[in-house]
Amino acid sequence: MMELLVSGETAYCYTGGRPFHGHAPSFPPAAPVHAAGPAASAPVVVFIHGAGQDHSCWNLQSRWFAHHGFAVLAPDLPGHGRSGGTPPASIEAAADWIVALLDAAGVAHATLIGHSMGSLIALDVATRAAPWRISRLALLGCSLPMPVSDGLIAAARDDEPAAWQMINDWSHSPRAHFGGNTVPGAWMLGANRQLMARQRPGVLLAGLDACRRYQADATPASPPLTSLACPVLVIAGAADRMTPARATRELVARLPGAQLTTLPGAGHSLMAEQPDAVLDTLRGFIAH
Repeated sequence: MMELLVSGETAYCYTGGRPFHGHAPSFPPAAPVHAAGPAASAPVVVFIHGAGQDHSCWNLQSRWFAHHGFAVLAPDLPGHGRSGGTPPASIEAAADWIVALLDAAGVAHATLIGHSMGSLIALDVATRAAPWRISRLALLGCSLPMPVSDGLIAAARDDEPAAWQMINDWSHSPRAHFGGNTVPGAWMLGANRQLMARQRPGVLLAGLDACRRYQADATPASPPLTSLACPVLVIAGAADRMTPARATRELVARLPGAQLTTLPGAGHSLMAEQPDAVLDTLRGFIAH
């Protein structure tokens, strides 16, 4: 693990069980990172979690990359997990924080991998940052827009346990409700509920609200999605009810040259339901 100072607050980053072999950070960074500035000694992969989550949802994938020649950063977003600060009020604010995190870690360019809310954050970084900053982009459980029902927003505001139950019901495929994880004895729904329960009050609501309000390239001043210069991979679950496959295909059609991989039988909780398939797909996109 590693802690950085980002925007005056402590940012916790899981590094996949290995030291982050990049440029030693300063507090604060002496200057913004530029293309010719300090860079990690290995390719950097950044994993960005979704609403009401933290770095632990990426345990398998982050550990594999950290032990196979990559420098890994899996941060807890502000106000989440072990990171200080308050939850970002918008996807754009979270994207700005990711760029500040890269600066604090001395990372010139990186591959971004995001799930759900994290996929919108990664997409926003890639569209607004300098073209050389993002090497590759992987979006899991992503749609644009990313609607959130009024009922779920109300539950997250007034009755968080009810919101956790709704998310568990909708984000897991029918098969996942009966088990079937590749790790014997793992209870996917219970683990996801505990992960959401250990976040601070208001964190889930802030994330869900940010997702439903985000509109990439919605104004003339916004960079268009067609301006993306890096390779893009989109991973969808065929049984995803939160970001349905049809909405994901519509997004892919807007991303130049994007690859789409659909995992049969998987719901929105891709990394829990099909961890090996997610890892294999990411390996094929990034490590080869």
